[in-house]
Amino acid sequence: MAIGGESRFVAWLVNPFVLEKTGEPVPTPVLSVPFVCARRKATGTSSKARATMPGNLKGRTFMAKHGRLRREEILSVPTRPLTIDRRKNAAALLEKMQGISFQGRTLAAAYRIWREMLADRVMILMGMSGAMVPAGMRRVVVYLLKNRLIDCLVSTGANFFHDIYESLGRYHYQCSPQIDDVALQQNLLDRVYDTLADEAEFRKVDEMVGDFAASLDQSRPYTTREFLYLLGQHIAPRAREEGIVTAAYKARVPLYCPAIGDSSIGIGIAENRHLGKNRFTFDVIGDVLETAHLAADSPATAVIYFGGGTPKNFTNQTEVTAAFIRNAEHGHKYAIQVITDAPHWGGLSGCTFSEAQSWGKIAPDAKFVDCHCDSTIAMPLLVTALSEHAALIRRRRKPVFEMGRELRFTFPK
Repeated sequence: MAIGGESRFVAWLVNPFVLEKTGEPVPTPVLSVPFVCARRKATGTSSKARATMPGNLKGRTFMAKHGRLRREEILSVPTRPLTIDRRKNAAALLEKMQGISFQGRTLAAAYRIWREMLADRVMILMGMSGAMVPAGMRRVVVYLLKNRLIDCLVSTGANFFHDIYESLGRYHYQCSPQIDDVALQQNLLDRVYDTLADEAEFRKVDEMVGDFAASLDQSRPYTTREFLYLLGQHIAPRAREEGIVTAAYKARVPLYCPAIGDSSIGIGIAENRHLGKNRFTFDVIGDVLETAHLAADSPATAVIYFGGGTPKNFTNQTEVTAAFIRNAEHGHKYAIQVITDAPHWGGLSGCTFSEAQSWGKIAPDAKFVDCHCDSTIAMPLLVTALSEHAALIRRRRKPVFEMGRELRFTFPK
């Protein structure tokens, strides 16, 4: 259906890709002299600065601030979670990239090391931070869980919350980063760079999470692993599509969320407590002990990080905490990280694996690679390439978990 005049431009402003469905060209606004003068005054953009803008962006600032954006226009194009297709020959591409330079070669090294992990008898722990679910990575992570390319996932409460939100049939939407954020707030829409979520729908999921916590035994604390496992069990029958939390429940793969209070999961439980409905508490030290045993009681460990932050450090420290169980420091045998942070600021997110060796987190003879790349680029490429190795995945000697109040696992010989 054709989109006419001003509406076409407003639709493009919200999302430059919205007109792809119609096959129509990107609109170029026709601006009158008064309109241009008003735009110049309103935006404060100099003539010189405007001259350097791409043509299609010159009208965007004014329209983003003053255009008549309706809610249904803003939420016009949902994000499309990427699906892994093993028929695509990404493996051959990454094999060839071992012969190039810069981050292309480090990405190829990550692919090679991950394959070595799968061929070895190791516990594979993955840490994931950043807004990966809103960015469309949910199905990719589901693939990792269902096919056991990883054995444990540590992530943020935000990622798990966004995952539940999508599993229950809600969407994230694409937008322009130049959109008017004040207008978004007035429409109860939350922005993560070029992606939107519906705050009104968020609040419904907040309430559901709070009610679920209130339904559990209030006389004892729960590890985040046990809580997320039971939450996956609770959501699975009503889920519209498989998500990370439901897939982990079905595959019996432990999930951990060391900063769970710093998320809408924590907000939902807190609001429910404020209403006098629960006295629920988390046993975060129980998480530390369980993950220490994952490292101490395994033949060896491997770690994969997409992003830094708390998930990275919490996962990395398992080899440190394992030392007081087995009375020896081993360090992770394999390590891959895909990050965008630099090490010279001193933050954990940019910390190199060689620096982590000084803490005993990475083994002295470990195979590791630091890849500086956007995770939404690296993850789909790596997982698609790995999916082409069906026999390797099928033969993998992966741990078998018993999920209950306590976590137990065994390794095949």
